[in-house]
Amino acid sequence: MTTPAPSAGSVPTVARPSTPAAVRLDELDPPVWAATVHDVLAATGTPGGGLSGDDAATRLAADGPNRLPEPAGRPAWLRFLAHFDDVLVYVLVAAAVLKIIAGDWVDFGVIAVVIVANAVIGYVQEGRAASALASLSTMVSLDAQVERDGTWGVVDAADLVVGDLVRVRSGDRIPADLRLVRTSNLQIDEAALTGESVSAEKDAEPVGVDAGVGDRSSMAFSGTIVTAGTGEGVVVATGAGTEIGRISQLVADQEEIETPLTKQIAKLGKQISLLILVLAVAMLIIGRLVHDFDREDLLSAAIAFAVAAVPEGLPALITITLALGVQQMARRNAITRRMASVETLGSVTSICSDKTGTLTQNEMTVRTVVTGAATYDVEGTGYDPAGRVVLAGTTTTAGLADRPDLAAFVRAAGSANDARVERVDGLWRVVGAPTEGALDVLAAKAGLDVEAVTRLAQVPFESAHKFSATLDDLPDGTRVVHVLGAPDRLLDRAEWQRGPTGEREPLDRAAWEERIEELSDQGLRVLAAATLAGRGRETIELADLDEGLEFLGVAGIVDPPRPEATAAIAEAHGAGIRVKMITGDHRGTAIAISRELGIAPPDGEVAALTGADLQRMSQDELRRVVQDVDVYARTSPEHKLRIVRALQSRGEVVAMTGDGVNDAPSITRADVGVAMGIKGTEATKEAADIVLADDNFATIERAIEEGRRIYDNIRKSVVFLLPTNGAQSLVILVAVLAGVALPLSPVQILWVNLVTAVTLSLALAGEPAEPDIMKRPPRDPREQVLNPRTFGLVLAASVLIGGATLAVYLIERERGYDIQTAQTTAVTMLALAQLAFLLNCRFLGSSSLTPRAFTGNPTVWISAGALLLLQLVFVYAPFMHSWFGSAALGLDGWGLTLGFAVGVFLLVEVVKVAVRRRR
Repeated sequence: MTTPAPSAGSVPTVARPSTPAAVRLDELDPPVWAATVHDVLAATGTPGGGLSGDDAATRLAADGPNRLPEPAGRPAWLRFLAHFDDVLVYVLVAAAVLKIIAGDWVDFGVIAVVIVANAVIGYVQEGRAASALASLSTMVSLDAQVERDGTWGVVDAADLVVGDLVRVRSGDRIPADLRLVRTSNLQIDEAALTGESVSAEKDAEPVGVDAGVGDRSSMAFSGTIVTAGTGEGVVVATGAGTEIGRISQLVADQEEIETPLTKQIAKLGKQISLLILVLAVAMLIIGRLVHDFDREDLLSAAIAFAVAAVPEGLPALITITLALGVQQMARRNAITRRMASVETLGSVTSICSDKTGTLTQNEMTVRTVVTGAATYDVEGTGYDPAGRVVLAGTTTTAGLADRPDLAAFVRAAGSANDARVERVDGLWRVVGAPTEGALDVLAAKAGLDVEAVTRLAQVPFESAHKFSATLDDLPDGTRVVHVLGAPDRLLDRAEWQRGPTGEREPLDRAAWEERIEELSDQGLRVLAAATLAGRGRETIELADLDEGLEFLGVAGIVDPPRPEATAAIAEAHGAGIRVKMITGDHRGTAIAISRELGIAPPDGEVAALTGADLQRMSQDELRRVVQDVDVYARTSPEHKLRIVRALQSRGEVVAMTGDGVNDAPSITRADVGVAMGIKGTEATKEAADIVLADDNFATIERAIEEGRRIYDNIRKSVVFLLPTNGAQSLVILVAVLAGVALPLSPVQILWVNLVTAVTLSLALAGEPAEPDIMKRPPRDPREQVLNPRTFGLVLAASVLIGGATLAVYLIERERGYDIQTAQTTAVTMLALAQLAFLLNCRFLGSSSLTPRAFTGNPTVWISAGALLLLQLVFVYAPFMHSWFGSAALGLDGWGLTLGFAVGVFLLVEVVKVAVRRRR
């Protein structure tokens, strides 16, 4: 019940505490929301007339300003150096150091350029670091009305302290956590904090000790917005101690989850490094003991082998593939803030989604009107007034002229509310309470001109009586009282109801209660309208409405599902992905919306848990049931975190979507955090990995499809790239074991690695999605990029390409060419063999001996042209001869390498057939 609005002097005068206010509040039992106003004021040491200026200054010095702590961030130079922290980079660094010792500065320069170039690419693509904590500070109000020394004034919100008396009114942002001491029709939009779509009604009466954040009607939380009424409250928490501050700490406490690809590439790097070490030692021993190579030759061979075996182009290849995927996703309205999350999308097994503003439009809509004569359906969704009112179950428009029952209800509902909808920048928005805005839209759809009704007097909405009333003059000169509010309160005061033909008849309360219950079971918020004769009245008082009302009907209002969300959820289910709805709304509403969206079955019992249920469950108990429950209601930020963690503990890869501050911690914790770009708070967008520019849940499904395509292309690219290194290292290893001169120098090896990585690898990054990509189950995150099938293909291709390279080198030497020409032929062989192998890799699971291998991806031919152009520079440019020890080739050299390249392509296709048959 709303407390009366006493004078300032009626605030209890209490002695100031001898210990800091924050300590006294922590020790208060029951907590502030369940304690009486007198006890809270006593605990904060707030006297009548507010704190004194000196007392406020003392508390400010002790507790600090009312702002969130600045997030800790790494300096740019540390973020840049982090890109050198890779085991493969360590191998290259060791090779560069050995080149310095040997005094080979050209080779050292080339290796150093490669190392730095990879770090620069990673640093640039990483972009600015995400910081949810920084954006949370924008949720704090800039100033506040405060009573100090018995006088009301405006102070900077950062200067508020515990114990300050603060006044708020419609449109204000709450500057700190307040325990309300008096209210007048106070309603606060807490959707960003609780996820509940309807403004919360507030009063000063204590609530239960175990009330969740969304049920603490005696509290006003920092960062939420007053939508109606006025109120006063005493500050009980500032800065990090507020509910938003607590959420910011939850965000800060979340560890960044490594993506499956990150783990796999790190593991692959360690395996390659270990293999390099073992083979290099074996090569040195054999070269020294068997062939008696001197130390300088052995050192050069070891460096060449290490450089050959290290896929230094792999980080750049993955980065570029992800970057191209990021661009493609942006064209589909999914803005990626962290590139690695693109790949993780392909492994997603569960999507945990907030309801309000994500699965639904966060725009209250009248869906059904029930009068004493008929039931009507209302077309259209949201605040856009496009749509009709039709007879239920038909397409027949219900005109107000032919339907006096409907006309009376719409006129009452439209006249007795203070909201209106307006169009701003092409978008419709409500000014006032969302539920009242829905009724204003209903009037527009029905064709009623509410502006033609003249208001003479008003009884404003109060939480004590839960309705509002207006005394109105209608265009025909009739004066009437219109009443709008909670159905039970209007039924208590009604004696009559409007009959089918417009006549007044005795109220059938039981029938109306049955209809109201039916609407409530559908998850609809129900409002009722009534009327009272106004002839002879000049004003209206609350007492005038105690009895004698004529009940007109009820409206069922809902925050409607997004039309595209239902189809997207069905597609997600088809792809083996579970969708779980986690909302701050009530259980009944959550279940009804989940049925409509297809998350829950249309019939039968729905497994749903509330915040209270979660509070009673241990984490282990939640872990056992979390995969079977798809609907969670009345949840807090901690509950969402627990759900995400429980799913991850069962091996699930979780995408968490949302738009409110209350979603930020769980979005940070999830494997992929997804925020709404239009209606999402800045805190949520900063915490997220992906931001949906169109606030469309269906975009998530398209992003998952893109993530799967990108992972497929990364796998193809890795399979394509590794045989280059495998072939090169085999050539060096076989040459040392055979005791012949090195067919490739270290800088020539780096040239081949880089030129193929930055040209041919890009072609596979642009491969289109395979037709069945969204009919597959989610990829097991434990599955390696190189599974047994693709690993066998890499080995076979390495042997074939390495064998061809060694063969052309030996043939050129046998034909009398000098070592520079033979090495240049070997380098050209590597380049052309990789081009042939690129065509093999376009279809890892099927044959490339088809015209499809030469069509569908124009980037293949652009990359091939770039490779050939760069190789011509390598072969014929004099400065390349100086830098890389290359030499010009004749037509016979080109013919030899081209013939071997065709042979490699055909033999790899034979291997693919064998692998498919074995599979």
